[in-house]
Parts: sequence; structure tokens; C-alpha cells
Amino acid sequence: MNSPDWRLRLIEDEAGIGALLARTARIAVLGIKPESRADQPAHYVPAYAQKRGFDVIPVPVYYPDVTEILGQKVFREVSAIGGRVDLVNVFRRPGDLAPHLDDLLAARPGAVWLQSGIREDDFARQLAGAGIDVVQDRCILVELRRRAHLRPRS
Repeated sequence: MNSPDWRLRLIEDEAGIGALLARTARIAVLGIKPESRADQPAHYVPAYAQKRGFDVIPVPVYYPDVTEILGQKVFREVSAIGGRVDLVNVFRRPGDLAPHLDDLLAARPGAVWLQSGIREDDFARQLAGAGIDVVQDRCILVELRRRAHLRPRS
């Protein structure tokens, strides 16, 4: 499962972040919160990405009665989305990541982005070893604002 060059899949520099965002159009948001929690980062960060033109696919962990967030159909697993997912933006605490590993490996997104304050090196190693790019402990909102000129690829 782990290729010897898995560390090359860890994106930690500005050039790597820019290249990842430039090749991203479709973002699944694991742990997204509904409109009733619009004041929380797990809602307003993906809302900003959607306003910027990214295709945002909600994958909430809680809120079993919610069927739509940001006007989009809710999925309960990333692997159930269908089609290519360029990036999975994760809003889960480090200790809550392990139960999502198999789903992420099955979905095979282009990248997994762990938001600010989320770092789990073993989790990242397993994803990277499977050929999935990984960003840890960075805020995608900050990075998108820094690149205001960037538009999602088609």
C-alpha cells in the first residue's frame, strides 16, 4: 500500500498548494455543517469556495435529517458521490479521522485537505501511500483568498 515515495504526496509549500488549487474544481466537504450553523467554519469556508465557483459536495457527519446543504444534495460517504472528486476538505478532529480512512481510500480523491489544527501523520501517510495528495493543518479559506485570481478548472 505504501510506495517508497509517499512523502512526495505531502503538500507543504506554497507552490504545491497553488498547483493543487489550480487543478481543483470539485470539492467534497467531509464534516460540513448546515445553514443552521452558518457562523461556523465548517459551513462558511465551503460556502466561500462555492461562491468562488468550485463545485462543493456536502458530506456531513451529523445532521441525519439534512438532505441538502448549500443547495446541493448531501452524501453520507465520500465514496458514494460518484465521478471524480478533486479534493476532500476535512473538518474533523484528528482523533475522529480514522473511521473515514477506508471511505477516503475507496473514493480515491485527488487530494485530502485537513483544515487548520488538524494533523494526523499516520492518517496522512496512509493516504499518501495510496497515491492521494495530502495537505495538513492549513486553512483552505486563507489559501483561496491568497489566490483571489484563481478560478476552478473546468
